[in-house]
Parts: sequence; C-alpha cells; structure tokens
Amino acid sequence: MPQRAPDLPTPTTPNGPSPNERICGGRSGRRRGVLRRRNDTTTMILFLDFDGVLHPDAVYLVNGRPQLRAEGSLFMWAPILEANLDPYPQVQIVLSTSWVRVLKSFTRTRAYLPAALQARVIGATWHSAMARHHEGAHRVEASWFSELSRYAQIARYIARAGLRAEHWLAIDDDSEEWPAELRDHLVETDGALGLASASAQLELAQRLEGMAAKTLSGK
Repeated sequence: MPQRAPDLPTPTTPNGPSPNERICGGRSGRRRGVLRRRNDTTTMILFLDFDGVLHPDAVYLVNGRPQLRAEGSLFMWAPILEANLDPYPQVQIVLSTSWVRVLKSFTRTRAYLPAALQARVIGATWHSAMARHHEGAHRVEASWFSELSRYAQIARYIARAGLRAEHWLAIDDDSEEWPAELRDHLVETDGALGLASASAQLELAQRLEGMAAKTLSGK
C-alpha cells in the first residue's frame, strides 16, 4: 500500500496534472526565472533536485498531490541539507526539480521545503513562460524543456544568470550528459538513498567548503 503523503500546501493553480503521474525520473523541467539575482562575488548557487535527494525517487502525483511509494516520508532528508548549509548563509537555492513544472507552481513547490530552506530559494530552472515560448517562438506545450537533460536545464539557467564557474553546485541523482570537466560541480546521489548516504554527505560538505573558499578568494 503506497504511503500517503502528509498534509501538503493547497495548490495555487487549478487543473493540475493527471492523477498518478510520476513526478521524478527521466528528464523533467522547471524554472521561475532569474529571481532576486545578487551580483556580489560571494554568492553561491545550489541547484536542488527533490526526488532521489531529499527523499527516495519513487514519487508519484496522485489526485494532484505528490505521494512517496517507498518507505519513509517526503523530505525526510531535508534536515541533512539544512545542517550542511548552515555554515554558509551565502548559499542560495535554485529549484532544479520537475515538481515546479508538474505542479505548475513555483510557490507551491517551494512551500514543501522546511522554512530554513524556503528562505534560501531564489528561483527555479523552469518557469511558466516556457510553456508558451521557446526562444521567442510560440509554443503551447512544455515538452521541449522536459526533453533536455538535467545538466542542459541547469546550463540554461547559468547562462541567463551569468554565473561564474566557481559559484554554483548541483545536487541530483541524474548525471545524464553531465560534462566530465564539470563533474566537480555535481554531487550525484543514489536515487534510493539520497542525502542519507554517508558518501553523499561527505561529498556535499567537501564541495561546499571548496566552493566557499573559491568565492571568498575570488579565484
């Protein structure tokens, strides 16, 4: 019997995705645009996936509500991320999870996170305008974005935001098409273990420390 998700925020938009749609897995999108962008050289951006990172990747949309079909609960590993980010107030989060696109709401997606993580969120790789436009052309569907690899989705945001190479990091269980020369920007998790994995926690801590050192030194 699938475990029911806890009470979740009320959807902010009507006509959500069809029942029993899987949220995670494959190529999926989201983006709210470049929000509250800061130009100081010490800002660090963390691209955050949900499924396979903050909880197992077996998440489905049932009657408009995300539901975890695995042991545990949604966002059960979020406190691990909170603890790792605590020494770094300069880290801002960009949502790189398919939840924004599937739920059709950046605000609702952000609301699932604990308050401390919500406060860090500045945007998402997917935004609603992408369902209507693609490089200036009229589009009535968002499939073009969902067909991009996770890295390609993140790269679009990086290009628009003009992020410096040393100023960003991603946590994701999807490494498809991730360039070898940029693997030090990715903390790849096991989809079943997420941040519960000791090795993932160690790698995250090391990558955050290294990124902070580079941004502070300006190198």
